[in-house]
Amino acid sequence: MTKIGPAYRILTSRLVLRCWEPRDAPLQAAAILESREHLLPWMPWAAQEPVELSQRANWLRKCRGNFDLDQDYIYGVFNLDETRVLGGTGLHTRVGEAAREIGYWIHKDYTHQGLATELTAALTRVAFEIDGVERVEIHCDPGNVYSAAIPRKLGYFYEGTLRARSLNSDGSPSDSMIWTMLHQEYLASPCAAARLEAYDARGERIL
Repeated sequence: MTKIGPAYRILTSRLVLRCWEPRDAPLQAAAILESREHLLPWMPWAAQEPVELSQRANWLRKCRGNFDLDQDYIYGVFNLDETRVLGGTGLHTRVGEAAREIGYWIHKDYTHQGLATELTAALTRVAFEIDGVERVEIHCDPGNVYSAAIPRKLGYFYEGTLRARSLNSDGSPSDSMIWTMLHQEYLASPCAAARLEAYDARGERIL
């Protein structure tokens, strides 16, 4: 498929997903600090929190640079007026050519509201219709039953569980469930019906 992206800004019914900017550092810091204990069992990077605001701004600057260079696509998850960070997500390029991996975390105050499902469906559609990939993957810890429920609900195929392929926050090895969706499976999945608007770097609507 032809690539017309990347999508810098995506609007769903309840969320704004957009490329991080250095100015987002205070909002991101607050969301992570408030959710740190909630994130620690599943997100090894949470063990390094909190970090200095200048360090965080530099990291967000790097995220923007990777986005502009088509190296990786990391999004902030915001409420509709962008006054609060509700989480983070991404269309990661680390799973190979013509493929994306979707990762996600949600602020502790906004879990169990279907937000991760909403953003995952939207990003799956963006991956296939804008980025033109052939495969999308989701990886999660087998113990994270809420996270694993999302790809199952959206029609992803469970490939299997890889043993000791990632690390817990304490450095110990952890298993990883692998879920995939292929391009030929996408149109029959709930993701194809995801309602969204997507915009490029110039603010032009592309979906």
